[in-house]
Amino acid sequence: METVQALMGGLFNASLVIMIMATMFAAGLATTTKALGSVFKNVVLLILVLITAFVLRPLVGWGLSAIFSLSAASYIVMLLLAAVPGAPLGVKFAMSAKADLTTSAGLQVLLAIIGSFTFAPMANFMIGAAGLGDNFALPVADLIIAVAVLQIVPFVVGMAVRHWTPKNAMEWRPTVQQVANITLLIVIVLALLGSFRIILDLLGDRAILAQALFVIIMIALGYFISRGGSPVRKATAMIEPGSNAGPVFAAIAIAFDNDPAILGVAVALIFVQIVVGTVVGSWFGKGDDEGEEGAPVEEAAAAAA
Repeated sequence: METVQALMGGLFNASLVIMIMATMFAAGLATTTKALGSVFKNVVLLILVLITAFVLRPLVGWGLSAIFSLSAASYIVMLLLAAVPGAPLGVKFAMSAKADLTTSAGLQVLLAIIGSFTFAPMANFMIGAAGLGDNFALPVADLIIAVAVLQIVPFVVGMAVRHWTPKNAMEWRPTVQQVANITLLIVIVLALLGSFRIILDLLGDRAILAQALFVIIMIALGYFISRGGSPVRKATAMIEPGSNAGPVFAAIAIAFDNDPAILGVAVALIFVQIVVGTVVGSWFGKGDDEGEEGAPVEEAAAAAA
């Protein structure tokens, strides 16, 4: 049994890494430096996204945990997840929603970088204020390196290919995106198999409902607080609910010595994020098979020709 669990754990980690890197590489293949620059020049949009991610998001997670009177393990995980935005899955959700991919990818990377610095003090404050654990310190440098390797590097490489050889970018992107889609399905299946019993146990704890509401509320906030057309609003909406899992698992290992109860809840609630985010993203993108999300690459390739 331990061998099977170890194998599933290894497959889950490998699939998660491939999915993250493929997602970010595909996003880079669809992004031009000019388009990305225009995203960061929109100061009002940047401020709104940052406020939503680093002010409203922790408050929503904290408030739902208190309202639903979650158990200690679920409460801790809810706070950890709420404290760290910038999940690469946000870009995957944006792809499903046919959102503005340049906006979603650029802002997601920005949230991941800032979140690697803010996660430790934010989580430390909330968990301490809620009386759920002693103060703890997280390896900020290691978190920054992980974000760089898994998210920033593939995104930049994709942008470089897009800049130098637009035709190759247009040809490669469907294949890379298919890899991201397949590995996402593998991640969902493995997460479900590995945490099925914990998910059932959490039904009585109401943590599943609390996390599902957290995702829906953050998507709504990201959409309605945003500025711009529907593709941009969908982009800002779909990057808001996902939690960057790496820092969360690091916190559980360092601060709680990989407590099985806390670790199991974390896997289960991240699974909830994946399912709800995928469903909402697909609903946003329904009937938009010719959507805006693929347009930048095609237009650039045509211009280059």
